[in-house]
Amino acid sequence: MDIKLFSYWRSSAAFRVRIALNLKNLAHDVIPVDLLKQGGEQHLPSYSAKNPQDLVPVLEHGSHVLRQSLAIIEFLEEAHPTPALLPNNPHERAWVRALSMDIACDIHPLNNLRVMKYLHKALKLSDDRKSEWAKHWLEIGLAGVEKTLTSQARTSKFCFGDEPGMADVCLVPQIMNAKASGCDLSACPKIQEVFDECMKLPAFIKASWEAQTDYPNKS
Repeated sequence: MDIKLFSYWRSSAAFRVRIALNLKNLAHDVIPVDLLKQGGEQHLPSYSAKNPQDLVPVLEHGSHVLRQSLAIIEFLEEAHPTPALLPNNPHERAWVRALSMDIACDIHPLNNLRVMKYLHKALKLSDDRKSEWAKHWLEIGLAGVEKTLTSQARTSKFCFGDEPGMADVCLVPQIMNAKASGCDLSACPKIQEVFDECMKLPAFIKASWEAQTDYPNKS
């Protein structure tokens, strides 16, 4: 099966899918889409035809074109069920999905690239004010994730149990953003512990910013 992922090195949403593909050992080609060059390649007609929202990622799975990172990950889980990213028990699956959405739907959208651009260009916020915005919402959101993880016996080495899953796939890119934004994560020791465990694994390392061909100044 020919699999292509249209990605941007720093996109958290694309990062999630890169990790999921690696965890499932699915061979794929990563096609960089520069979100900054000449106003953003995501706005080119050829890309908009794949995703009218002009966002990454897009996954081409054979002749099928898929978008939205969580929908893509759910598809990969159904089409390529092993290794599993969701537990078998329906209640546990719902818990993992909810935690994933806490990150992907409630934290990430408030600090993504197009929001930062709007704060700067339309609302005329300075770089310092933009940074305050990002840190505020990241720290509040991650504090809630920390409470969720520390209050649950189901959390172990990873967000759920001793194997990485969908919630970890969502968490790691957001922690990378938090660290890059200078967030204080001292109140989130469990999150840091999970992050450290994830970053020992090749699937996460190969999906990380620095490993991407479009990472700036990559030799």
